[in-house]
Amino acid sequence: MPRYIGSDHNLSRARWVIAGAPMDATASRVGGSRLGPGAIRAESLHLESFSLYHLKDVADVPFYDVGDLALPPGDADRAMGIIETTSRKFIELKKRVLLLGGDHLVSYGAIKAASCAWPHLRVVHLDAHADLRDRWMGSRFSHATVMRRAAEGCLEGTKRLYQFGIRSCSAEEYDWGMNHTHLFPFNLTKIEDCLDELSGVPVYISIDIDVVDPSAAPGTGTPEPGGITPDELLRALEAMKGLDVVGIDLVEVSPPQDINGITAALAAKVIREALILWG
Repeated sequence: MPRYIGSDHNLSRARWVIAGAPMDATASRVGGSRLGPGAIRAESLHLESFSLYHLKDVADVPFYDVGDLALPPGDADRAMGIIETTSRKFIELKKRVLLLGGDHLVSYGAIKAASCAWPHLRVVHLDAHADLRDRWMGSRFSHATVMRRAAEGCLEGTKRLYQFGIRSCSAEEYDWGMNHTHLFPFNLTKIEDCLDELSGVPVYISIDIDVVDPSAAPGTGTPEPGGITPDELLRALEAMKGLDVVGIDLVEVSPPQDINGITAALAAKVIREALILWG
């Protein structure tokens, strides 16, 4: 398996660790996101390692791509346990974890590990969907419930979850989010209004690629029209550059639904910019 472009070959030197989480056991429309980590790495090899946005090279960032975690097919509970345990081990080694999904439920294990290491953790969630259902198809753990579980089970308070770009949810999710999280529908412009609250505390960023309009990111399992542009996503990351980001995930890239690899290429570029910003 190829490593992400610019990856160091020495774990001890790394500040960040990239790990793939190839699981799509809870996909509700179509599967395929288990193939996302490999596709993102493959497309990264066609990027320049140099960023014209920041005039820096990702090869100069101390990060190490450890490859994909060995997750049991179809067993979401065990997979989450492996993600959490592995993330904890890297955090104990003073590393920060950048997780490549996989369906969005993989974020739960990484957020759980980060919240144990940094009790005052805040989560910034960029997504088309609120992911705040209490249950989906009878299950409490799903890519449709992941942020509800993270808010209730990982964070010191549900108001430590900040959600941007949301353009799809149930009425119950909307009511719960407006009362229990910081829910900002439709775009990412409100991020700048929240920077003071997010400054000086550990922040975990969770990016579902479907926050981007499917015209620019078709390779995802649950496309939702009306999203942001790739440029708006990159600008949002730039706006958060002063935050203490201790963990990141990028999820829901589904290569079988992609066209010419453009969604995986976008994800690879987002990862490059994130590593340069916080590496």
